[in-house]
Amino acid sequence: MIDATTTIAVLAAGGDEVEGLDLFLPPEYDIIGSAIVLAFIAFFFYKKILPRFTEILDERTAKIEGGLNQAQAAQEEAERLIAEYKQLLSEARTEAGSIREGARTEASQILAEAQTKASAEAERILENASRQIEAERQAAAISLRNDVGTLATELASKIVGESLDDVARQSRVVERFLDDLEASTTTPAAKGK
Repeated sequence: MIDATTTIAVLAAGGDEVEGLDLFLPPEYDIIGSAIVLAFIAFFFYKKILPRFTEILDERTAKIEGGLNQAQAAQEEAERLIAEYKQLLSEARTEAGSIREGARTEASQILAEAQTKASAEAERILENASRQIEAERQAAAISLRNDVGTLATELASKIVGESLDDVARQSRVVERFLDDLEASTTTPAAKGK
């Protein structure tokens, strides 16, 4: 009987019986034929497929580099805009501070002007009121003097028993009476001091 190893060896060798290391090595014509096919495939790959792969990889590399350049440019632009924004913000804050300070100064000037105007108006009103009071006091004194003079003349006429119709005499009597009355009212006030 033929054992199984021998049968496999014979079939692998193409019908001849092969033993040892030759069992793993193909015949020379297979090696040469495979080498020619491999060389043809390598040549075709090198001339047709490899340049296309290289072209695709170069395009992708260019796109990636372009994207990186665009991203770098965008980042630089963003940094420039941020710096510009910070500068504008700082200028705006400075300007707002100066506007606030100007407004405070203007408000204090307006307030000072209003206080000055109010003080002048109050002074004017007070002066007018003082003049009016003085005028009313003088008018009241004149009216009182006339009334007192008339009453004093009537009283003196009744006391003396004669008529004091003479205007000059009447005036002297009234003036003397009023002077005496004033002297009597100022003397106790002077004593009280």
